[in-house]
Amino acid sequence: MAKDKIFVTGSDGFIGSHLVEELIIQGFRVKTLCQYNSFNSWGWLDSFSEDQLNKIEIVSGDIRDFNGIKSLMQGCDSVMHLAALIAIPYSYSSPESYIDTNVKGTLNVVQAARDLNLKRVLITSTSEVYGTAQYVPIDEKHPKQPQSPYSASKIGADSIAESFYNSFDLPVTIVRPFNTYGPRQSARAIIPTIITQLLNGAKKIKLGDLTPTRDLLFVKDTVRGFIDIYNCNELIGHECNIATNSEVSMQKIADTLIKLINKDAEVTSDLDRIRPEKSEVFRLIGDNAKILNYTKWRVEHSLEEGLKKTVDWFSDSTNLKHYKFSIYNV
Repeated sequence: MAKDKIFVTGSDGFIGSHLVEELIIQGFRVKTLCQYNSFNSWGWLDSFSEDQLNKIEIVSGDIRDFNGIKSLMQGCDSVMHLAALIAIPYSYSSPESYIDTNVKGTLNVVQAARDLNLKRVLITSTSEVYGTAQYVPIDEKHPKQPQSPYSASKIGADSIAESFYNSFDLPVTIVRPFNTYGPRQSARAIIPTIITQLLNGAKKIKLGDLTPTRDLLFVKDTVRGFIDIYNCNELIGHECNIATNSEVSMQKIADTLIKLINKDAEVTSDLDRIRPEKSEVFRLIGDNAKILNYTKWRVEHSLEEGLKKTVDWFSDSTNLKHYKFSIYNV
C-alpha cells in the first residue's frame, strides 16, 4: 500500500530539503511547498537529481496566504510545517515579518489542516523558545523565554498549534529540534560562517560570542526524528525535543573546524555579531528522554562525524559558490 501523502512547507530550505530526501527514501508521497519568487527558484530542491525530482510534486506559494495554502494542501493526508523566518539578528530589525510568517503562517497551516481533516500535523518549533537553560537537561516542561523577537514568534506559533489540539482535537505534535547543522545550512549559522571563511582562505575568522553552548545535531539525525515522531500516534498532543542530551561551546566548535581546515587561522571578535546581553541564549542542552521512550530514534552521527561530512560538502566548489563569506549574513 502507498504511504501517506505529506505536504512539506519550507521544503526549499536547509532542514526541509533533507526531510524531503528522507521521506522519499522511506516511500512517502511528497508534495513540497517552495516560497514563490519570480526566478522560479526551488531553493535547495534545485540541487536534487532528476530521479529525486520525479518522485515529488513541487508547488510554489506563500505561507502567509491562507486561501493559497488551503488550496495547495488539498489531496494530502498530513502536513509537516517547516516554513519560517529563522535568523535571530534579522528579527531585531524586522519583528513584524516574523509575526506574519511564523505566527500567521502556522495559523494558516493548522486552520487548513482542520478544514481538510488531515490525519497528522507536525509543527516545527525551535530550542530557542526555551531561552538560556534554567535547569539542564532542558525537557519539554522547561519554561518558555522569549529572548528575541524570533523566539517570541515561535512561542506564539507553538501556542497557536497547541490551541487547535486542545480546542478542536487537531492531531498536532510540536517537533522541537535543537541546534541542527550540516550540508545546506544557512550562512547565518555559526558552523557555515566558520567553514566558509576558512575555505575562502581567511586568516582571521570573524565571530561573535564563543562562550555559549549548544546541543548540536547532524541534520540527517534531525529528519529521522521528524519521521519517527510522525509515525508515533502516542505523541499527538505533545511537544517533543530532538536533541543529543549533550552540549559543546562555540569556542570548541571554532577550534575543531580550524584544525580540520586551516590550523594557521585564528578567531577575531566582531561586535556586530554579538547579540544584546539579555537576548543571548548562553546554554542549550536538550533532554531527549521523550523521543527515546516513544520511538526507536537514536543519534547516529557523532559531532566529529557530522562536522567532517559538513566540511566535505562545503569543500565542493559547486556548493561553496552559494555562500558570500565576506558578508555578515543576518
